[in-house]
Amino acid sequence: MTPSKETKIDLDLAKRVLDIESKAVEALVHRVDHLFVKAVELLASCSGRVIVTGMGKSGIICRKIAATFSSTGTAAYFVHPAEAVHGDLGAIRSDDLLVALSYSGETPELLRLLETIRRLGAKIIAITGNPSSPLGKSADVTLDCHVDNEACPLNLAPTASTTAALALGDALAMTLLRRKGFREEDFANLHPGGSLGKRLLRVDRLMHSGSKLPIVQPTTNFSDVLSTISKMQLGMTCVTDENGDLLGVITDGDVRRAILNTEDTRDLTADAIMSSNPMTIQDSTLAAEALHVLENKRVTSLIVLDENRSVVGVLHLHDLWRTELF
Repeated sequence: MTPSKETKIDLDLAKRVLDIESKAVEALVHRVDHLFVKAVELLASCSGRVIVTGMGKSGIICRKIAATFSSTGTAAYFVHPAEAVHGDLGAIRSDDLLVALSYSGETPELLRLLETIRRLGAKIIAITGNPSSPLGKSADVTLDCHVDNEACPLNLAPTASTTAALALGDALAMTLLRRKGFREEDFANLHPGGSLGKRLLRVDRLMHSGSKLPIVQPTTNFSDVLSTISKMQLGMTCVTDENGDLLGVITDGDVRRAILNTEDTRDLTADAIMSSNPMTIQDSTLAAEALHVLENKRVTSLIVLDENRSVVGVLHLHDLWRTELF
């Protein structure tokens, strides 16, 4: 089917928009210099919160930048500049850092806010397409997000400029993330819900521990081993020494073999029937990794050890079913 003239115009325009916006972001690469490094240093040394502010479409971009900072370990939130000068200014303290976004650098509501921020003594990072504007000149650090033209056919609606500002905000957040040593497990702690939370969930959040952890000593008699396995309902029990270090594991299968191979089990102790090389994982292991081990080894339980190799828990396949990782 031959596309209509209108369809071709639509496709050409869509491609042009994407081309303009991609070039706007690419142009930022050559502007990442000592000023960007200074901005990251201000963010890293901030003892308060990061306040991100902007009007209109810039304000929407500010909300996303603030959310990215917050989700990667930097306390941040969005403040509407017009509402700030009508009461919300009390939320801003002298030890906070303001990230102000205005493409023109001349947004009246933002400039009124900056006057008060300066009196408070808070530092200011400006993201603007006009570094010589009042906003650019009043900031401690000014980052240039100028674009040659908007992707809008009328060159009016903020498109390429907001994309460039968002990309620059992401660059700040990701650089700060590395500077702070933010790790995958930190990310998991801040994202307990949704698909990210499930993918980054660690086994120490799921394992059976404390009073729910099946443990016996090597000298525990056969009857008490059976009692422990039955009570904890995990189909196994750990065997540890007096220091909590793992010696072995006794599973339902080990119990059945002991009964079949021994005429009188009353004299049996845990060390006589345990398996000496059980499969273990660290308590910092991601749940998805643990599931991979369980599936590959065709077992239903893994013993969880801490950094000192002491037993701290047991992870059962059923515990992972509840996370909907399957």
